[in-house]
Amino acid sequence: MKSIFDYAVVILAVSISLLILVQVRGASIGAGLGGGGEINTVRRGSDKTLHQFTIICVILFVTSIIASIVA
Repeated sequence: MKSIFDYAVVILAVSISLLILVQVRGASIGAGLGGGGEINTVRRGSDKTLHQFTIICVILFVTSIIASIVA
C-alpha cells in the first residue's frame, strides 16, 4: 500500500532534478568537475531564491524518505 510519503518522494525527486537543471552558472562541465572557474561567487536575486528553494526541497526530500521508511 502506497503512502503519501511515497508520492512526496517521487514529486520532490523530480522537482529537485528540475531545479538543479534550471540553475545555470555559466560554467563548463570541466569547471563543474573541479577544473578551474571562479571560486568566490555571490548568489543574488532570483538565483539566490532558486538556490534556497532547492535546499528546502532537498530537506523535505530527505525528511519524506525517512518518514516513508518509518511509516
